[in-house]
Amino acid sequence: MNKYTDILEPEKTYYIYNRAVGNEKLYTSDDNYRYFMKRYQDFIYPVAHTFCYCLLLNHFHLLIKIRNKREVVRYLKEKVNHSQTLTGFETLSGLRKQQLISNFFSKQFSNLFNAYTQAFNKQQSRIGSLFNRPFKRRAIDDENYLYKLVHCIHFNPVEASFCADPRDWEYSSYNAIVSDKPGIIRKNDIIEWFDDKENSIYCHKYPPELTGIEKIF
Repeated sequence: MNKYTDILEPEKTYYIYNRAVGNEKLYTSDDNYRYFMKRYQDFIYPVAHTFCYCLLLNHFHLLIKIRNKREVVRYLKEKVNHSQTLTGFETLSGLRKQQLISNFFSKQFSNLFNAYTQAFNKQQSRIGSLFNRPFKRRAIDDENYLYKLVHCIHFNPVEASFCADPRDWEYSSYNAIVSDKPGIIRKNDIIEWFDDKENSIYCHKYPPELTGIEKIF
Protein backbone atom coordinates (compact mmCIF):
# COMPACT_ATOMS: atom_id res chain seq x y z
CA MET A 1 0.00 0.00 0.00
CA ASN A 2 1.22 3.51 -0.80
CA LYS A 3 2.50 5.11 2.38
CA TYR A 4 0.19 8.08 1.85
CA THR A 5 -3.07 6.18 1.35
CA ASP A 6 -3.37 4.43 4.70
CA ILE A 7 -6.83 3.33 5.85
CA LEU A 8 -8.34 5.70 8.41
CA GLU A 9 -9.23 3.88 11.64
CA PRO A 10 -10.47 4.92 15.09
CA GLU A 11 -7.87 5.78 17.74
CA LYS A 12 -5.02 5.98 15.22
CA THR A 13 -2.89 9.03 14.51
CA TYR A 14 -2.38 10.34 10.97
CA TYR A 15 -0.39 12.92 9.10
CA ILE A 16 -2.78 14.45 6.55
CA TYR A 17 -1.67 16.50 3.56
CA ASN A 18 -3.33 18.01 0.52
CA ARG A 19 -2.68 20.75 -2.00
CA ALA A 20 -4.45 22.73 -4.69
CA VAL A 21 -4.75 21.38 -8.21
CA GLY A 22 -2.20 22.69 -10.71
CA ASN A 23 -0.93 26.16 -9.90
CA GLU A 24 -4.08 27.22 -8.05
CA LYS A 25 -4.05 28.79 -4.58
CA LEU A 26 -6.20 27.48 -1.75
CA TYR A 27 -6.26 30.76 0.15
CA THR A 28 -6.11 34.34 -1.11
CA SER A 29 -7.20 36.26 2.00
CA ASP A 30 -7.44 36.06 5.77
CA ASP A 31 -11.12 35.25 5.38
CA ASN A 32 -10.23 32.17 3.30
CA TYR A 33 -7.95 30.79 6.00
CA ARG A 34 -10.55 31.45 8.70
CA TYR A 35 -13.35 29.90 6.66
CA PHE A 36 -11.33 26.74 6.01
CA MET A 37 -10.79 26.31 9.75
CA LYS A 38 -14.46 26.98 10.42
CA ARG A 39 -15.45 24.19 8.04
CA TYR A 40 -12.68 22.03 9.51
CA GLN A 41 -14.33 22.36 12.92
CA ASP A 42 -17.68 21.44 11.36
CA PHE A 43 -16.51 18.26 9.64
CA ILE A 44 -13.23 17.03 11.17
CA TYR A 45 -13.22 18.16 14.80
CA PRO A 46 -16.25 15.95 15.68
CA VAL A 47 -14.46 12.82 14.45
CA ALA A 48 -10.79 13.57 15.16
CA HIS A 49 -8.55 15.18 17.74
CA THR A 50 -6.17 17.79 16.32
CA PHE A 51 -2.55 17.91 17.41
CA CYS A 52 -1.34 20.56 14.98
CA TYR A 53 -1.97 22.14 11.60
CA CYS A 54 -0.47 24.59 9.14
CA LEU A 55 -2.24 26.23 6.21
CA LEU A 56 -0.14 27.72 3.42
CA LEU A 57 -1.01 29.37 0.11
CA ASN A 58 -1.50 26.21 -1.93
CA HIS A 59 -1.40 23.33 0.57
CA PHE A 60 -1.94 22.32 4.19
CA HIS A 61 -0.58 19.92 6.80
CA LEU A 62 -2.51 18.27 9.63
CA LEU A 63 -1.62 15.91 12.45
CA ILE A 64 -4.76 14.30 13.85
CA LYS A 65 -5.97 11.31 15.84
CA ILE A 66 -9.28 9.70 14.89
CA ARG A 67 -11.66 9.60 17.85
CA ASN A 68 -12.81 6.28 19.32
CA LYS A 69 -15.85 4.42 18.00
CA ARG A 70 -18.07 5.47 20.89
CA GLU A 71 -17.47 9.17 20.20
CA VAL A 72 -17.98 8.73 16.47
CA VAL A 73 -21.23 6.79 16.86
CA ARG A 74 -22.50 9.46 19.25
CA TYR A 75 -21.69 12.11 16.65
CA LEU A 76 -23.49 10.13 13.97
CA LYS A 77 -26.58 9.81 16.12
CA GLU A 78 -26.63 13.53 16.84
CA LYS A 79 -25.67 15.01 13.48
CA VAL A 80 -26.49 12.68 10.59
CA ASN A 81 -29.24 10.37 9.39
CA HIS A 82 -28.13 7.46 11.53
CA SER A 83 -31.10 5.39 10.47
CA GLN A 84 -29.24 4.90 7.19
CA THR A 85 -25.63 5.22 8.35
CA LEU A 86 -25.83 2.90 11.34
CA THR A 87 -28.30 0.28 10.11
CA GLY A 88 -26.62 -3.08 10.53
CA PHE A 89 -23.31 -1.46 11.38
CA GLU A 90 -22.80 -3.15 14.72
CA THR A 91 -23.49 -6.57 13.23
CA LEU A 92 -20.79 -6.21 10.58
CA SER A 93 -17.33 -7.61 11.13
CA GLY A 94 -13.92 -7.87 9.55
CA LEU A 95 -12.83 -6.02 6.42
CA ARG A 96 -16.36 -4.88 5.52
CA LYS A 97 -16.80 -3.03 8.79
CA GLN A 98 -13.29 -1.61 8.61
CA GLN A 99 -13.91 -0.32 5.10
CA LEU A 100 -17.20 1.33 6.08
CA ILE A 101 -15.48 3.09 8.98
CA SER A 102 -12.61 4.26 6.78
CA ASN A 103 -15.03 5.45 4.10
CA PHE A 104 -16.92 7.48 6.67
CA PHE A 105 -13.78 9.29 7.86
CA SER A 106 -12.64 9.89 4.26
CA LYS A 107 -16.10 11.26 3.49
CA GLN A 108 -15.73 13.80 6.28
CA PHE A 109 -12.63 15.14 4.56
CA SER A 110 -14.42 15.13 1.20
CA ASN A 111 -17.23 17.13 2.80
CA LEU A 112 -14.67 19.64 4.11
CA PHE A 113 -13.01 20.02 0.70
CA ASN A 114 -16.33 20.26 -1.15
CA ALA A 115 -17.81 22.82 1.24
CA TYR A 116 -14.71 24.98 1.06
CA THR A 117 -14.41 24.64 -2.72
CA GLN A 118 -18.01 25.73 -3.28
CA ALA A 119 -17.52 28.87 -1.19
CA PHE A 120 -14.11 29.63 -2.70
CA ASN A 121 -15.35 29.13 -6.26
CA LYS A 122 -18.25 31.46 -5.65
CA GLN A 123 -15.96 34.10 -4.16
CA GLN A 124 -13.36 33.80 -6.94
CA SER A 125 -15.82 33.29 -9.83
CA ARG A 126 -14.15 30.02 -10.76
CA ILE A 127 -15.40 26.51 -11.48
CA GLY A 128 -14.06 23.00 -11.02
CA SER A 129 -12.05 21.09 -8.44
CA LEU A 130 -9.72 22.90 -6.08
CA PHE A 131 -8.06 20.09 -4.08
CA ASN A 132 -6.06 17.14 -5.35
CA ARG A 133 -7.68 13.70 -5.03
CA PRO A 134 -7.19 11.55 -3.12
CA PHE A 135 -5.80 13.46 -0.14
CA LYS A 136 -2.64 12.00 1.37
CA ARG A 137 -2.73 10.31 4.76
CA ARG A 138 -0.08 8.35 6.62
CA ALA A 139 -0.51 6.47 9.88
CA ILE A 140 1.99 7.47 12.59
CA ASP A 141 2.63 5.17 15.53
CA ASP A 142 5.99 6.38 16.81
CA GLU A 143 5.99 9.17 19.42
CA ASN A 144 9.42 10.41 18.41
CA TYR A 145 8.17 10.74 14.85
CA LEU A 146 5.17 12.72 16.11
CA TYR A 147 7.58 15.16 17.74
CA LYS A 148 9.39 15.54 14.42
CA LEU A 149 6.18 16.08 12.49
CA VAL A 150 4.97 18.81 14.84
CA HIS A 151 8.26 20.67 14.48
CA CYS A 152 8.37 20.29 10.69
CA ILE A 153 4.72 21.28 10.22
CA HIS A 154 5.11 24.45 12.28
CA PHE A 155 8.43 25.35 10.65
CA ASN A 156 7.09 24.93 7.11
CA PRO A 157 6.17 28.64 6.62
CA VAL A 158 9.72 29.64 7.63
CA GLU A 159 11.24 27.25 5.12
CA ALA A 160 8.87 28.64 2.48
CA SER A 161 10.11 32.17 3.33
CA PHE A 162 6.64 33.35 4.40
CA CYS A 163 7.95 34.42 7.81
CA ALA A 164 11.11 34.42 9.91
CA ASP A 165 9.67 32.66 12.95
CA PRO A 166 6.83 30.09 13.37
CA ARG A 167 5.03 32.41 15.76
CA ASP A 168 4.73 35.00 12.97
CA TRP A 169 2.57 32.70 10.81
CA GLU A 170 -0.97 33.07 12.11
CA TYR A 171 -2.41 30.23 10.03
CA SER A 172 -0.83 27.41 12.03
CA SER A 173 -1.42 25.91 15.46
CA TYR A 174 1.92 27.02 16.91
CA ASN A 175 0.62 30.07 18.80
CA ALA A 176 -2.38 28.08 20.03
CA ILE A 177 -0.04 25.51 21.55
CA VAL A 178 2.09 28.00 23.48
CA SER A 179 -0.95 30.07 24.50
CA ASP A 180 -3.01 29.48 27.64
CA LYS A 181 -6.27 30.02 25.75
CA PRO A 182 -8.51 26.98 25.17
CA GLY A 183 -9.11 25.70 21.64
CA ILE A 184 -9.33 22.64 19.42
CA ILE A 185 -5.62 21.77 19.66
CA ARG A 186 -4.45 18.97 21.98
CA LYS A 187 -1.75 21.26 23.34
CA ASN A 188 -1.02 19.22 26.45
CA ASP A 189 -0.05 16.23 24.32
CA ILE A 190 2.26 18.40 22.21
CA ILE A 191 3.92 19.98 25.24
CA GLU A 192 4.44 16.53 26.74
CA TRP A 193 6.17 15.32 23.55
CA PHE A 194 8.57 18.26 23.86
CA ASP A 195 8.92 17.63 27.64
CA ASP A 196 7.58 21.10 28.51
CA LYS A 197 6.41 24.37 26.97
CA GLU A 198 9.83 26.04 27.28
CA ASN A 199 11.53 23.28 25.31
CA SER A 200 8.80 23.42 22.68
CA ILE A 201 9.40 27.15 22.22
CA TYR A 202 13.17 26.62 22.17
CA CYS A 203 13.05 23.89 19.52
CA HIS A 204 10.77 25.92 17.26
CA LYS A 205 13.35 28.71 17.12
CA TYR A 206 15.56 26.55 14.92
CA PRO A 207 15.15 24.52 11.71
CA PRO A 208 14.22 20.88 12.38
CA GLU A 209 17.53 19.58 11.00
CA LEU A 210 19.49 21.65 13.55
CA THR A 211 17.68 19.95 16.41
CA GLY A 212 18.39 16.48 15.06
CA ILE A 213 15.21 16.06 13.02
CA GLU A 214 15.37 14.65 9.51
CA LYS A 215 13.17 15.94 6.70
CA ILE A 216 9.64 14.53 7.03
CA PHE A 217 7.89 15.71 3.87
